[in-house]
Amino acid sequence: MTAPGAGRRPGDAGQLPVVAAVALGGGLGAAARYAVSLRWPARPGGFPWTTLWVNVAGCAVIGLFMVLITEAPTTHRLVRPFFGTGVLGGFTTFSTYAVDVRRLVDSGHGRAALAYLAATPLAALTAVWLAATATRRALNRPGPAVLSTPAPDDLVEDMSGVSDAKGKKSS
Repeated sequence: MTAPGAGRRPGDAGQLPVVAAVALGGGLGAAARYAVSLRWPARPGGFPWTTLWVNVAGCAVIGLFMVLITEAPTTHRLVRPFFGTGVLGGFTTFSTYAVDVRRLVDSGHGRAALAYLAATPLAALTAVWLAATATRRALNRPGPAVLSTPAPDDLVEDMSGVSDAKGKKSS
C-alpha cells in the first residue's frame, strides 16, 4: 500500500488553480466556438469557412493578448492559463480543421481540401503576427529585438576594422 501523496512532486497542489482556470476557460471557449458553428453552419460538402474564420480570429486575439499579457507590468498568474490556454485554446480548433479536410476529400473536393489545408495555418500565423505587430504599434512599443538586428549583408567591413550598418566605426 502506498502512503497518501506518495509519488507527487512538491508544488503539485499549487497547480490545481491553474488546471481549474484552463478547464473553465476551455469550456467557455469551446461553447463559444460551438455557438458560432450553430450560427453559421457549413453546408454539407461546402468549404468550411466558419472553422477557418474561427481559427483566424482566435489566432488574431492570441497575437493581441500575448503582447498585452507578456508586456504588462503586472498580471494575475491565472490570466494567461485561463484566457490564452483555456478560452482561446477551446475556441480555436485543430481537430475540427482536420475533420473538415477529411470531409472535403471524402466528398470529392480534393482541391478545396488542399487549399483549406494550406490556407488555415498560413492565415492563422499571419493573423497572430499582424495582431501582435498592430498591438505593439498601438502601444508604441518596439518589436522583439531579433527583428531590429541588421542583416549580415548590411554590415560594412573596412580595412581599419568593423563598421556598423551606417558605416560608423564600432569601438
